[in-house]
Amino acid sequence: MSDKQDSSPSGIEPGQTSLPCVMVFNTNDPSGAGGLAADLTAMASASVHVLPVVAGTYIRDTSEVHDHVAFDEDVLTDQARCALEDMPVQAFKVGFVGSPENLSAIASVTTDYPEVPVVAYMPDLSWWDELAIETYLDACVELLLPQTTVLVGNHNTLCRWLLPDWEGDRAPNAREIARAAAVHGVPYTLVTGFNAADQMLESHLASPEAVLAGARYERFEATFNGAGDTLSAALCALIAGGADLQTACAEALNYLDQCLDAGFQPGMGHATPDRLFWAHDDEVVEESSAEPADLPSDSTLDANDFPLDTTKH
Repeated sequence: MSDKQDSSPSGIEPGQTSLPCVMVFNTNDPSGAGGLAADLTAMASASVHVLPVVAGTYIRDTSEVHDHVAFDEDVLTDQARCALEDMPVQAFKVGFVGSPENLSAIASVTTDYPEVPVVAYMPDLSWWDELAIETYLDACVELLLPQTTVLVGNHNTLCRWLLPDWEGDRAPNAREIARAAAVHGVPYTLVTGFNAADQMLESHLASPEAVLAGARYERFEATFNGAGDTLSAALCALIAGGADLQTACAEALNYLDQCLDAGFQPGMGHATPDRLFWAHDDEVVEESSAEPADLPSDSTLDANDFPLDTTKH
């Protein structure tokens, strides 16, 4: 036996891989509902290899977030740079990272990979201090959004953030939210949680010019933790796997619907999506009953239209 063993599996050269790699910047969630726990299980379900960069940790249970601790930005940078020097990535996902300093560190990293798409998810931050929220969102606008390819968020969350002075008689629609995001450099926005008739919820993928895709789903009676992280993680993984944006959006929404349908309540608080519903041998998962929302006839988004190499910096 030689002194130095070959660490590569037989037949696989260094640098070759059968799975696309995605780097995720997010916060640890000890309840297992959201954060990195959601990213890891959702992305594994979409057959990608996850490079998880821990930005900090929540102090939380299934009922509420009590506090969080953000890691030092140098710790975040060292995690990311070390992995990126070894492995190529096909996409980045950014969730809640706890501080403007961490956002700055992420912007510094992703700037070096302008051809790699960035999916950013903005969660509900109402549990946090008001001044901290304002400071964090301002840093997102300045540092994260100019590099974001697809922004994902709940309708109410994105409206409060991007259109705080909205005075219309109706709530902003998907294109109006997309226009507000585009001011800061975001080409596409996936907005969830539109209230529709007959106890339905709608989600819309939009650019400033058009609604590109949409879906309508039956409202669940339960309240879930981690739904937004699950959706954005699945979307990012599918993009990394080579799906065009419209297809990735449709598949990610369908996946989330099935995760929620199979959801469970692990504690005394809110329910958790079952992101591994497909792996249960003793259950038969029915096809989703989602019906696409009515869309303009010219809403088709061709794969060549997705600007993988035109994210703004």
